[in-house]
Amino acid sequence: MSNFQQRRKLVQAMGAASVLGPLAVIRSEAQAPKGDIVIGASQPITGVFAFAGTAMNNGLNDYVAWRNSKGGVAGRQLRYVSEDSGFKLDQGVAIFKKIMASDKPSFFYGDSTQWAKAVSQDAISSNSILTSSTSLATVCADPKAMPQHFVPGATYPRLHEILMEYIARTSRTGEKPRIAYVYADTEFGRDGIPGGKARAQKLGLSIVEEIVTKQAGIDVAPEVAKLRRAKPDIVIFQGYILAPMPEFVRQLREAGLNPQIMGTAWGLDKPAYDALGALGVRLTGVSMYRYGHETDSPMINNMREYLAKARPDVKHISPFYVSAWLSGMVYAEVADRCIKANKPLTLPNMKAALESLTAWDTGGITGLLADLSAHQIPVGRMYQYDPDKKTMEPASGWIKV
Repeated sequence: MSNFQQRRKLVQAMGAASVLGPLAVIRSEAQAPKGDIVIGASQPITGVFAFAGTAMNNGLNDYVAWRNSKGGVAGRQLRYVSEDSGFKLDQGVAIFKKIMASDKPSFFYGDSTQWAKAVSQDAISSNSILTSSTSLATVCADPKAMPQHFVPGATYPRLHEILMEYIARTSRTGEKPRIAYVYADTEFGRDGIPGGKARAQKLGLSIVEEIVTKQAGIDVAPEVAKLRRAKPDIVIFQGYILAPMPEFVRQLREAGLNPQIMGTAWGLDKPAYDALGALGVRLTGVSMYRYGHETDSPMINNMREYLAKARPDVKHISPFYVSAWLSGMVYAEVADRCIKANKPLTLPNMKAALESLTAWDTGGITGLLADLSAHQIPVGRMYQYDPDKKTMEPASGWIKV
């Protein structure tokens, strides 16, 4: 072969490489892992909600470690980056902006309804983040107004609808119990009440008293006097983790009343059922998740096994821990579906993946297959305190509303 022919073949080969090479590289990169999938968080590890914030921070951190030990997501590792918000809105927003700039997360977990609303426009504008938080507020499960956010469970109105369904189903024939609402003058307290009242009216249940209090520093005596006049069979508390529920019960007893005490979600954790149990109250209410001591959920069993090795001092799995772990599961599933569909982790793609979770197995955390198409999981189950076991035990099947 002449030198001319050799040079000609070399030029042709180089030309072919210049056309095919970049395409081959792009295809290869699309199939290969592209680095960590980052989950950011602003957690109230100190401050008034430190007991919840610590559990939530541990829940997300532990899920990431557990999932990575199983191979991560589509060959990529999860990475968790969090800072302490102290449950201060300005601090939480600043943390969001800082981590968004420094770590480019695809997912973010916040500490409140106000935080979710405050970062909403920045999150949407970024076109690259899916958020969640501990909030169960209605505003946080709005696919149109807050397309980037989901609630890791049922919203407060849905929980109260489930509560009313249970009351109606368990009432004696021809006897409708008299119901009183006592709730805090906060979004946590107020949000679910209209939904509960509307469902009560539909079911023919009577709300005989409605009491609104401050979040803390409450003189319950005037409110107990109102309840004494109303003579409720059931008192539903909303917006409190513990106080002032025990003091209400003590003064109601002194007034000769012994109504059934009910609540929802965060008001059914160990501090509440222990304190009320010591007063002889069998706290009853609707939970979004199975409790940490139950053994018929493979995923909660995984939590217990992980904690036994990584945090042996933790003997109680709080619903805050379960909620954060579940949020991590949703993030991972959304990322997995996008990656396997060869779609980048942009907001439109992640929102579509989230809304495709219409019969998703949470590993038994929620008793029914989860439907996140409306950016929440509208199911719950009634539990009641068992004084012998000193735990909350199932009082109903799973109810979807």
